[in-house]
Amino acid sequence: MRKVAVIDLGTNTFHLLIARIRGQKTELLHREKVAVKIGEGGITTSIIIEEAQARAISALKHFSRIIEENGIREVYATATSAIRNARNSAAITEQIYKETGIRVRVISGEEEAELIYLGVRRAMDLGSEKSLIMDIGGGSVEFIIADASQAFYKQSFEIGAQRLLDLFHHHDPMLPAEVLRLNHYLHEKLQPLSEAVARLQPSTLVGSSGSFDTLSDIYCHKHEIERDAMGTEFPLSLPAYYPIHEELLVKDKAQRLQIPGMIPLRVDMIVVASCLIRFVLEAYGLKRIRVSAYALKEGVLGEILTKPQPGLRKPTGMPARNFLGHSFS
Repeated sequence: MRKVAVIDLGTNTFHLLIARIRGQKTELLHREKVAVKIGEGGITTSIIIEEAQARAISALKHFSRIIEENGIREVYATATSAIRNARNSAAITEQIYKETGIRVRVISGEEEAELIYLGVRRAMDLGSEKSLIMDIGGGSVEFIIADASQAFYKQSFEIGAQRLLDLFHHHDPMLPAEVLRLNHYLHEKLQPLSEAVARLQPSTLVGSSGSFDTLSDIYCHKHEIERDAMGTEFPLSLPAYYPIHEELLVKDKAQRLQIPGMIPLRVDMIVVASCLIRFVLEAYGLKRIRVSAYALKEGVLGEILTKPQPGLRKPTGMPARNFLGHSFS
């Protein structure tokens, strides 16, 4: 039996997951997220500004205290788009290690897509028909075309919600002209995906975490559906999605905050994220939508199960931190 901690350093949110592993079975002990928004103020210029760095360190110090209290020596921390593309990436990860003892692995877009697929496959039965899996982060969006047995296509695009917000959401509510420009932009940027969809013909959109969670929450409130907080797949129907999208388009921030199921963390980026979802649904003729409660961090946990336990050394006063077989003194 071993206990592990998984940390996902996303562009908007840092997630902590603590689990107990017995053989090939996992038991979730703790789950927490903190709105850090490390991409705010600098993502379009490929820099993590000082204020965002301070928020990141504060959140990771908080996570580190929880990890210490649970006596955990195995910590698997991944950083994605915002840190991956930042000019000061190396300095930030080194500062994180100095101040928290957590060694962060900056993963590529392809690795991110692979881990998301592993997480989604743990959450739901994808069956034998191909699905288009979509994970909307603040910095990047990952697309995977897959069935239950394999992924046929994986690609990460640097068109995340924070980037789209900075580029196109200049009025609130968004102007129709801004939505139109956003759609033209997506048409250009997603050409490789369009070619893959034409070749592989997925029929279902599977959204993982983030904005899809919020859309599911709104859907459940509107239809008085009790959502299982511990479930691995959340409710959302395609016919119900479109009215929610139209409502988001015509409301300003204060009005969006009044929508039951909306959370402050998502209120700014939900409009451009929903525009992206609608573009994908309509451009590719997808017939169904599903929402996975699992994403990257659960994919990391799944990968841990396939690796032998690494040999760790514990320096005085600080647990060793590692990522998938790497150990640090």
